[in-house]
Amino acid sequence: MTQNISADSIVFDPSASIIGFFSQVRQTTVSICTPLHIEDYVVQPDVNISPPKWHLAHSTWFFEAFILQAYQPGYSVFHSQYAYIFNSYYESLGPKVDRVNRGNLTRPSVADIFAYRKYVDDAMVLFLSGENSAELLKLVELGLQHEMQHQELLLTDIKFILGHNPLFPEYHKDAMQDMPRASAANSEWIHLPEGMHYIGHNGYTFCFDNELARHKVFLPAFSVASQLVTTQEYLHFITDGGYRNHQYWHAEGWDWLRQNSISAPLYISAEANDKRRYTLSGLRSIDHAEPIMHISYFEAAAYAAWAGCRLPTEFEWEAASAYFQWGQLWEWTASAYLPYPGFAAAPGAVGEYNGKFMSNQMVLRGASLATFPGHSRSTYRNFFHPHLRWQFTGIRLAK
Repeated sequence: MTQNISADSIVFDPSASIIGFFSQVRQTTVSICTPLHIEDYVVQPDVNISPPKWHLAHSTWFFEAFILQAYQPGYSVFHSQYAYIFNSYYESLGPKVDRVNRGNLTRPSVADIFAYRKYVDDAMVLFLSGENSAELLKLVELGLQHEMQHQELLLTDIKFILGHNPLFPEYHKDAMQDMPRASAANSEWIHLPEGMHYIGHNGYTFCFDNELARHKVFLPAFSVASQLVTTQEYLHFITDGGYRNHQYWHAEGWDWLRQNSISAPLYISAEANDKRRYTLSGLRSIDHAEPIMHISYFEAAAYAAWAGCRLPTEFEWEAASAYFQWGQLWEWTASAYLPYPGFAAAPGAVGEYNGKFMSNQMVLRGASLATFPGHSRSTYRNFFHPHLRWQFTGIRLAK
């Protein structure tokens, strides 16, 4: 017997059964890795980057640990040590390899990991063929949404790995995920009057726990830009000395800039005569009409200050999101990542999913070209530390 998931939460095919949905998501992760060479699977050039092999294994371990071991009688794990090396941050589930050491895992081999995926996939298909409660299906869907998050992380990690290779190799010659649309027209200001706004997910379809509970927020009158900041606009900031003038920067951002010799966005050369940027399809000429991307919160806030504006709060962004197009790049907001009123983490390991990270991080809203279909919504709260910029991040101004 197969069971359907609501159409609003399906990623690819709204008529798919839970088994079909599961198979589609799992195959997509494998497809992302198809252009890789075997040597690419284990590289970790930065602590924030995970090797592709680790993503393949961790997303598999999630189903083994949270579903099969917990709910399938007689299930035997594929390997007794995989929980130790492929657990990410779930303290409730035992010890784990430090994140910085994921690139040292030359063993198990890539072939071993694909065998692991098949083993767990076969067991999951058998498990999902039986009768399962609505609550258990929600846990399965969480696992699939979790894997979709890792699909985006996998793609951005691959770009970081290849983009830090001195040969700047292409991931795929037709990697359209790395080619945002140029702005169709000059940006305009969208004005919203003061008033009360509902913020957060209604809970009727899938959402992560940090999108709850829905609540009302009063917002003074404000305006947001209809378009993202373009590369040409950001280059004006650079040539005007934006990276050399401390008055535009938060103190921590200024320290980060100086300590790391930052003088341009990630993947764009700071050399005046170099008009190229690294993309998933290799080095290519800069398109000045494209939105600027791979920007840290520090850079986004500094640009906004230089432009005489600011970043929107996450509440302003959500309230105004029906009035502008979004989804090309994750958009930094001026809001710290904090719990909504009434937020309560779930008991057990699942409760570690979002709540434990509500400290020292900033909220991003929207989605990016690397976000997979069906995984975005206006209430989605992404979050990263303010110095990080390897994700497809951009800037929308407010005032």
